[in-house]
Amino acid sequence: MQSGIYEQIVNLVLERRIRNYPERHLLESIEVADSHDYLAQYIYRILSQGLAQISPEPGLTSDRERRESRLQRQIAVCNEIITSLEQAGVEGVHDLRVSQASKRLLAILEEAALVVEPPARPDTPLALGALLTGTRQDPSLVSQLKKEIASAERVDILCSFIKWSGIRILEPALRFFTAKEGVCLRIVTTSYMGATDLKAIEFLTELPNTEIKVSYDTHRTRLHAKAYLIHRETGFSSAYIGSANISQAALTDGLEWTVKLSQYEQPFQWEKVSATFESYWNDDEFQTYNTEGDRERLRSALIAERGACDNAQFVLPSFDLKPYAFQQEILDKINAERQLQQRKKHLVVAATGTGKTMIAAFDFKLWRQQMRDCGDLQPPKFLFVAHREEILRQSLYSFRAVLKDQNFGDLMVAGNRPSQIEQLFVSIQTYNSQKLSELVSSEHYDYVVVDEFHRAAAPSYEDLLSHVNPLSLLGLTATPERLDGRDIRSYFDNHITAEIRLPDAINRKLLCPFQYFGISDSVDYSSLRWSRGGYVQSDLESILTGNDVRANLVIEKLAETVLDISKVRGLCFCVSQAHAEYMARKFNQSNIPADFLTANSSREHRLSVQQRLCEREINFIFVVDLYNEGVDIPEVDTVIFLRPTESLTVFLQQLGRGLRLADDKDCLTVLDFVGQAHKKYRFDIRYRALLTDGNKKVKDELENDFPHLPAGCNIQFEKQAYQYVLENVKSEIVQSKPRIIQNIASFDSDTGKELNLPNFLEYHGMQLDDIYRRASWARLCVDAGVKEDFYNPNEARLTKGLRRLQHIDDVNQIDFLLSILQSQRSELSSLTRLEQKRLAMLMFTLWSKADIAPTLAENWDNLSENSVLRKELIDLLSYRREHISSSVSAQSFGFECPLDVHARYTRDEIFAGLGYWTLEHQSAMREGVLYLPEIKTDVFFITLNKSEQHYSPTTMYEDYAISSDLFHWQSQSTTSSESPTGQRYINHRSTGNKILLFVRESRQNCNRFAEPYYFLGQADYVSHTGSRPMNVVWKLKTPMPARLMRWTRSLVN
Repeated sequence: MQSGIYEQIVNLVLERRIRNYPERHLLESIEVADSHDYLAQYIYRILSQGLAQISPEPGLTSDRERRESRLQRQIAVCNEIITSLEQAGVEGVHDLRVSQASKRLLAILEEAALVVEPPARPDTPLALGALLTGTRQDPSLVSQLKKEIASAERVDILCSFIKWSGIRILEPALRFFTAKEGVCLRIVTTSYMGATDLKAIEFLTELPNTEIKVSYDTHRTRLHAKAYLIHRETGFSSAYIGSANISQAALTDGLEWTVKLSQYEQPFQWEKVSATFESYWNDDEFQTYNTEGDRERLRSALIAERGACDNAQFVLPSFDLKPYAFQQEILDKINAERQLQQRKKHLVVAATGTGKTMIAAFDFKLWRQQMRDCGDLQPPKFLFVAHREEILRQSLYSFRAVLKDQNFGDLMVAGNRPSQIEQLFVSIQTYNSQKLSELVSSEHYDYVVVDEFHRAAAPSYEDLLSHVNPLSLLGLTATPERLDGRDIRSYFDNHITAEIRLPDAINRKLLCPFQYFGISDSVDYSSLRWSRGGYVQSDLESILTGNDVRANLVIEKLAETVLDISKVRGLCFCVSQAHAEYMARKFNQSNIPADFLTANSSREHRLSVQQRLCEREINFIFVVDLYNEGVDIPEVDTVIFLRPTESLTVFLQQLGRGLRLADDKDCLTVLDFVGQAHKKYRFDIRYRALLTDGNKKVKDELENDFPHLPAGCNIQFEKQAYQYVLENVKSEIVQSKPRIIQNIASFDSDTGKELNLPNFLEYHGMQLDDIYRRASWARLCVDAGVKEDFYNPNEARLTKGLRRLQHIDDVNQIDFLLSILQSQRSELSSLTRLEQKRLAMLMFTLWSKADIAPTLAENWDNLSENSVLRKELIDLLSYRREHISSSVSAQSFGFECPLDVHARYTRDEIFAGLGYWTLEHQSAMREGVLYLPEIKTDVFFITLNKSEQHYSPTTMYEDYAISSDLFHWQSQSTTSSESPTGQRYINHRSTGNKILLFVRESRQNCNRFAEPYYFLGQADYVSHTGSRPMNVVWKLKTPMPARLMRWTRSLVN
């Protein structure tokens, strides 16, 4: 057989062939979730080839008889297959046998259409896909669209821009289509490049049954797709996807490639296309266009894109500003800290350009409303502090826009005299010079924002921060670490409220993508000394400074990687001042203009060097460590790591120095010199931070070329560097328990911090499961020699139970459990029915169904006999409560239910909470649906990613979030819309039945542990399509928060 990759079902012939390659062939089991599609695809090929070889009955002489005989024999074979399915127990297929009439249905005409000519059909078959390449042999795209539109029930169009030249050639077809009753034309477009013609949009708005949505994000528009979706309720929908916007050139004579997709032929691809469009349609980024105000807004956006607008005058927007989803996620975290942990101080870390000031404005708006809801009707006193007039002026405009209040706030900077100081935007210099701390009391301001908070550790901020004591303090910064080593987190109880993850920022086009090259280093770091979480500085300096071989390697690899060194603007991170000076000298000696900066460099010298880099008088600046305040140049397009960086925070901040957006920068080039590392050095943490899904295993990502990076990003290694990283990551997996024990034993000497679980997890960048999949925290501490040995009779079982409990994020459940555990309550008879359910949920999680006792008292006594792990249970619950980052919501179900909306629960906890399971009796359930007639409730257990092994296009668009309050769900394959179950779903409101949705991403997490479900709460029926299975759209009574929207929509958007 030909060597190469395959994806072929093993038949008997193939099985015999691959025996000749016993050491060379790779096999895997067929994934059950996709088996029906794989096998059907296999049978299709055999059936198609086999049917083509069927001959007519012998003895027939006329061509007509031979053709008819051959066709009837083909039909008979097909019907035998359908009969076999019926014999295998498949319901509803008996009447799907092919009729002996051997006809194809082409149309069912409306009664009114019987007297007119039926609609034209497209030139390509409805049941098959096609590729249109613009050649003379292909029909033109515009001709196909006109014919497709004529017979559609709904048309959805997605394109970057719309030209009048394209609209006018589609005008007759669009007018004819939109004039019909019951149809709908939906168009999603943008103001991208100012290419859209306003006249075209105005024409479309005048059409009946037409809706238009526009993205006005002229700086970060992400829509470059072009698609035309033709919906037909007959099941023969079509989609045209390619490179053609609505313009005369693209639709008629342009060399455009367009793929036509048939719903009938590839239903799973059609589901993806229609689901993705639906998600765009319900995305807040695309705003409905239908008013005169929208016309002026679009006109301004188009002019701005063409570079012809005057932004000198700030104009209050006529529409409500809304946060982006990633900003809303941060706002939810801030609010959760206020509500759940009663925190008054919040630190938000986000790169420049990610909208930190807008986050502050939206948070203040919400906080102000909450104060009013609590009865405090007095306008809150507000203070915003920054160090530059430009920041203050822009921040003032942002707050006025969000609050829709042209009179909010006054400036106090550079000669601007405020008319009042109750809502003040002030520079830190003016705050000090005007001695505001002496003019107002410490509690005068209710809400205080300090921008660029990493500067707050400077002496100029000490008077402000030591004086103010607001109800809410919000710090905004790009980095929590300073050049002088002082950590601003101390102002926030050593806590960061929220960070915008770097992958999210890149995907949102807030930062530029990167291309990372792992270069094999000539230096061996494995034998260097390790202290306080990193290499000993002097050891690094001694092997890097003056190392000509290594310096020459850096220059050589730089020349290989970049296109033209003379066009580069680069930043190189060194281990010390001496190393920076040495590397700058080596570059200059190689005719690569370079300079270095250190903490001792004057401000004038820093600005001069930075300016020379921007103007390419030099191509590289060598700096030491993070150097936050010294180097902040958006034009930097190359970053070189010349030393191993132990701190994840430092690594990300150094990388972020090159991720700022700039006009002539497509991406950031990263050169990282990777050597044999010390056994305590961890590569996995840094690469996990770059993944769009931080739960993915770094080893799998490494071995599969990092498929889950942000859009436009790439990571590749030289051979030896790859081996260094892979061995390091593998050793972290294989030796993880001994490594953890060793780290526990040396924690005090390594860090100088108190040894406890929270400190240990934070310092080592670990998750709870990194501990509990190996042992309990108490047992690991015993093994490390820092805790006395203990005996608990049920240690093994309870350790597994603690692992099963680590997902808990229901604050009401946690508070109840902490109350009963800490009070040493032994009398359980006084518990209410709801409290009994809560305690039963805990017991099912701790002991599992197999080991649980039949009464609460017995389970409670068993737990009490294990005093050490009982205390660890309390510590674990306290840790989880402290780290809850979002609020839950209560709903009224009409029956006692301890489950809160948007919290996570295991299946066993859900069963116990709904009363389906009791301690005495547990019923089995294998399907993803459960009906509880006693409480008239349908419960849906939804797993979004059906295939555990691979990307599965055939199953991943069955269940997904359309928007924050709309969810698409596919029923069991045997459920028809006419069946009692289908009718119960459709008519649930009139019959008093409730629908509860529980959703998870996968059956198992990356550690092969059962994934719990998020509770989405009650849902109401909206619509459905199809039957056996039904595709139902549900409307959630409580919209999903941004954190859930991010992953429930990730499969389609």
